[in-house]
Amino acid sequence: MEEVVDQPIQLSFPLPRSLDTKIHLRLTVKSKVITLFLTTVAAGEEDQAVPMGSFVYALPDRYNPNQPLSTTIYSVEATLEFTTRLAKILAKKTQMPVYVGNSISFANTGLGGTVEEEMEAFKRVVEVSLDKLQGVIKSPDVLPNGTSSS
Repeated sequence: MEEVVDQPIQLSFPLPRSLDTKIHLRLTVKSKVITLFLTTVAAGEEDQAVPMGSFVYALPDRYNPNQPLSTTIYSVEATLEFTTRLAKILAKKTQMPVYVGNSISFANTGLGGTVEEEMEAFKRVVEVSLDKLQGVIKSPDVLPNGTSSS
C-alpha cells in the first residue's frame, strides 16, 4: 500500500566537499504524486534569496518501465541535467509521477563544481531521497494505476 505523508519532510545535510554549505531538501508524498525541492545555503547566506532553478516532471513509462518519461517545466541550464536525472530516477524507483525543483549551486564546493563534486552530491541526494521514500517504492512490474503487468 502507498504511504502518504501528511506533512512535508524537510531536512538538510552537508554539500559534499564543501566546508559550510548545506543542501536543503523538502519532500512531499501524496497518494498520486511526489514533489521534491532542493536548494543550497552557505553559512552566513541564510537570509539571502536563492534564484529559482529548473523544475522537471517525470513519470514512469508503462510500456518501458526502465526508461521514465520527463518534461521540463522551467529550465535553468546550470541545474537542468541534475534535475532531469533525479526526477527520472525517483519516477523509476517509486513508479509514481514526480515533480523536482532544483536550485543547488556548486559554487561553494572545494573546486567550484567539478563533475566529481556534482556526482558526489547527486549520489547523496538520491540516497537521502530514496531512504525517505522507502514506504512508497514499488516493484517495476506494478503499473501506476495499481494493476500488475502480468
